[in-house]
Amino acid sequence: MQYLLSIPKSLIETFHELTGKDASDWIVDSDPGEARVGSGGGTTWMLYRTWQQKSPEIPFESWLSREKRMILHAGGQSRRLPAYAPSGKILTPVPVFRWQRGQRLDQTLLDMQVPLYRKILNQAPSGVHTLVASGDVLITAGDEIKPLPEADVICFGLWISPEQSTNHGVFFCDRQHPSTLEFMLQKPSVEQIRELAPDYYFMMDIGIWLLSDRAVNLLQERCGWVPGSQQFKNTYPENYDLYSTFGPSMGVNPVLEDAGIKELTVKIVSLEGGAFYHFGTGNDMLQSMLQIQNRVLDQRAIWSRNVKPHPSIFVQNAATLVSFRENNRQIWIENSCIPGTWTLHNCHILTGIPENNWNIDLPEGICLDVVPVSGKLCLRPYGFTDTFSGLTDKLSTLWMGQPLVRWMEQRGMSLTDAGMEGFDIQKAPVFPLLDKDDDLGQWIRDMVLLPKDPVSFRDKYLSAVRLSAEQISSRADLIALEKQRKEFRYNSFEKLAANYRKSVFYQLDLDHTAGEWAQTGLELPESLCPDESPLLKMHNLMFRDRVLHYLGKEGGKDESRAFGVLREAILDRYRSNKVLPRRNVLSDQIVWGRSPARLDLAGGWTDTPPYCMIEGGRVVNVAVELNGQPPLQVFIRPSEKYSVILRSIDLGEREEIKTYEELTAISRVGSAFAIPRAALMLAGFCPEYGQVQYPSLEQQLKDFGGGMEISLLSAIPKGSGLGTSSILAATILGTLSSFASLNWDKTEIGDRTLALEQLLTTGGGWQDQFGGLLPGLKYLETNAGISQVPVARWMPDYLFANAETMGSMLLYYTGITRVAKNILAEIVRGMFLNSQKHLDILREMKGHAHNTFDAIQGNNYQALAEKIRYSWMLNCRLDEGTNPQPVDAIIRRFEDYAAAWKLLGAGGGGYLLILAKDPEAASRIRAVLQSDPPNDRARFVDMALSRYGFQVTRS
Repeated sequence: MQYLLSIPKSLIETFHELTGKDASDWIVDSDPGEARVGSGGGTTWMLYRTWQQKSPEIPFESWLSREKRMILHAGGQSRRLPAYAPSGKILTPVPVFRWQRGQRLDQTLLDMQVPLYRKILNQAPSGVHTLVASGDVLITAGDEIKPLPEADVICFGLWISPEQSTNHGVFFCDRQHPSTLEFMLQKPSVEQIRELAPDYYFMMDIGIWLLSDRAVNLLQERCGWVPGSQQFKNTYPENYDLYSTFGPSMGVNPVLEDAGIKELTVKIVSLEGGAFYHFGTGNDMLQSMLQIQNRVLDQRAIWSRNVKPHPSIFVQNAATLVSFRENNRQIWIENSCIPGTWTLHNCHILTGIPENNWNIDLPEGICLDVVPVSGKLCLRPYGFTDTFSGLTDKLSTLWMGQPLVRWMEQRGMSLTDAGMEGFDIQKAPVFPLLDKDDDLGQWIRDMVLLPKDPVSFRDKYLSAVRLSAEQISSRADLIALEKQRKEFRYNSFEKLAANYRKSVFYQLDLDHTAGEWAQTGLELPESLCPDESPLLKMHNLMFRDRVLHYLGKEGGKDESRAFGVLREAILDRYRSNKVLPRRNVLSDQIVWGRSPARLDLAGGWTDTPPYCMIEGGRVVNVAVELNGQPPLQVFIRPSEKYSVILRSIDLGEREEIKTYEELTAISRVGSAFAIPRAALMLAGFCPEYGQVQYPSLEQQLKDFGGGMEISLLSAIPKGSGLGTSSILAATILGTLSSFASLNWDKTEIGDRTLALEQLLTTGGGWQDQFGGLLPGLKYLETNAGISQVPVARWMPDYLFANAETMGSMLLYYTGITRVAKNILAEIVRGMFLNSQKHLDILREMKGHAHNTFDAIQGNNYQALAEKIRYSWMLNCRLDEGTNPQPVDAIIRRFEDYAAAWKLLGAGGGGYLLILAKDPEAASRIRAVLQSDPPNDRARFVDMALSRYGFQVTRS
């Protein structure tokens, strides 16, 4: 995927250094300075420039279809938000959302925009490769993006009131076909919207447009592109606006006539759970951040317990000792030092202010910006509502909330004296460029208040080198500005970590933060006290270990302790809820438990602690029998000997356990029986989990009525991806429950299986065991919390029971295995660290599980295939080793005949689920892979829906 950014010219040279973005994927440019091209022309210019840079040897039209790309327009002057004009609004620092995990202290508006756009592009239908969006808005949505319709143009909208819509583009849709665009209006009046509302649905255009290759080519032509010559007829695109010209030409009954555009198919999609936040002005920025921070009020989702005097006060990347009062409102402090000698009121935006001890009483509505320029500092005071538009000699042209001419008069100056007469205020040399040792505090007081000595100030001001707002943007030293910002941020780390109960520290992307912490030279934060919450302790320990990693020092101890805290949090419930096993079989009876395998279709990984404990999990899976049988089976029979005999039928191994020491040796090297040992422990056959304390296992078994023989059969290879270990553990626990009168239902068995895997230190989630314990095709969901008991919703199993569709589904054992523990450790580490990369994908997986649930409800084989294919893509994004080269080589052999495929489980090997395009294609896939198998273990396996799940019977 490529990222094309249209940004201010002044930012182009330093963008990649400032952001750390890879120049091969992030292409930055600006509109051609020689021509005014509009948003449509700007879009075509970015495409043209990228094509020239990347692939000029192939025709533009061919290049267009090769890769997906997003285009963000962020090249404005930012007159109404001067604080971030030099770097462009797109790099506006955004405070961490108090209800969100995985964010960064150095995040920008760009960082917050891209994940949603990427998610939308990933869902785009074939033939749609281009997304266009605005760089001065932040749009949020729910975890899931609904499947997108096929169309040449797909525009996203929000349902809002006429009053909110009137300053934007508005889509009007047929009430009988709400996704079909009738016409689009730009900034219609409230009255006009109300007149149309009885006949049409209306949605506000939020500026996210998906364009098919056909639509892009048409837009290119409207901007003066000559296809044969592969260039614009006048060198640059013609002035053409995407939103006010192309948009109103779309639809069934467009308001502008353009036969070519009218022929394009257009669909309007409501962004479910979406919200639109504008960063056009300083007030917009503050109001947007206030709304975002209060978007979630559920206190269970808000980790920090800091309560400010008023929630519209935002402080980041700053050293702030000033005392806020109850009457302070709308204050933004960023990249600044505001000492206790300052007095603040309301409506202040304070940016770039260096360390100081000035005595400042800042009037309400006054903002300050200090910008480094060529080793000096440019002082920019301005008013909270200043627009920096209009001629300097007009009374309507305001600066610091009053006419500029009046400000000059109050200080004994004229526009002529200052060389500003007849200027657009954006280009007027208003702001003094000062040496670093100048008294900036006095300059601020004289400029925002009436100076005590107007004559002296007049001479000083008129003799100073002064810059215009436009010059500040073009000449600002963005590297120096970022260096100061980073120093302020680093200096705040220790305080944030020490004050973790009231700060956002442990909800940050701790991997990224650890990398920055390692550069500060700070000592590691202290380990948290034992009575702190397990989740906080896990984050703290893993963060400490990660800092050592970035320092190149030997770590691992704190990471092991973090996994230990997770393990103890899960196991403690069973230590305090001990059980009493009592034999419940006749002397000649055998208790027989058996379970199907599970195929995970969507949502895998979201069921894994600690992620599911913090955000809840969702999965879709199906229980299947293999070759006509439940493949995981356990037999328990009583024995007259006071010991436990363990046998593995498939491995041909046997062990006898006579003591607690032998039983609890679950990590014994070379043993094939760690799972049954752990199951016996959780079933009460050891002092730690049993109600009655016996001096020995022999004595307990005497009281129990004798020993037992447990025989195991796993007719699935290890590392298969079918949930073998977890389902086998659940089958043992379920069979023991019947044998020993423990009376556990399937929910309790599944929950104890999660504990068993923690006892074995293999980790893992809950979906495997519940996938096998519960029959059929189901959607499983849990809420946040230490206790993870999923709610199951069954779906129609037509697709897995119908002969035709099942004839198109193939289960293929690749002969390649990969133990999930190694994959698991890396992914879980990302969960502990709130890794943004991992959390973004996991949240998308959760949303995708729900989308898959919806798709299966429709009994549509093609829809199921699309969901499984997307599940595979998400798994590959989460772990690069999911699709190793030997597996990929197998896939390449049959992909032309397949609608979807997915390695089951964690990936890397094992079983491959293949959905052929039709039964005939399935036959071709069989022929291709059977004629030349990749190894001597590879084979197809018959599967059938399990209608019973786990069963236990007696002889």
